[in-house]
Amino acid sequence: MNIVLYQPEIPHNTGAIGRTCLVAGAKLHLIHPLGFILSEKHLARAGMDYWDKIDVTEYTNFDDFLTKNTDAKIFLAETRGAIPYTEAKFENNDFIVFGCETKGLPNWMLDQYADKIISIPMKKDSRSLNLSVTVGIILYEALRQTGFEGLI
Repeated sequence: MNIVLYQPEIPHNTGAIGRTCLVAGAKLHLIHPLGFILSEKHLARAGMDYWDKIDVTEYTNFDDFLTKNTDAKIFLAETRGAIPYTEAKFENNDFIVFGCETKGLPNWMLDQYADKIISIPMKKDSRSLNLSVTVGIILYEALRQTGFEGLI
């Protein structure tokens, strides 16, 4: 599986997501700009001393991501998506894109992939789950659907 963070802003969330990807055997893709610097100091502060073990790729923007992943089967995770994440049909090597913590995903991207927007059902009056929690829930559903390949 591939987890894509579109312009993440909070290093602690990215650290937690990176750790989740590491233990789940998923690849992490970061689309710039980031709201933090991936330097030794910032990584240590976010508790990401295992960062060198994570399979992570960075991209300058979404076009760069698409150019380097031409056959990507993409899902977008958005708070008010029409498809519950449990109804999505995941396959190995799918790409699940998550937006930044304060803005989510841009409208142009939501329009482009309107039939691939998934969400976690929540109470109507709630805002959203934490980004790292959302990634964990959806990633493990995708792994469940694909038989937890490579995991014990």
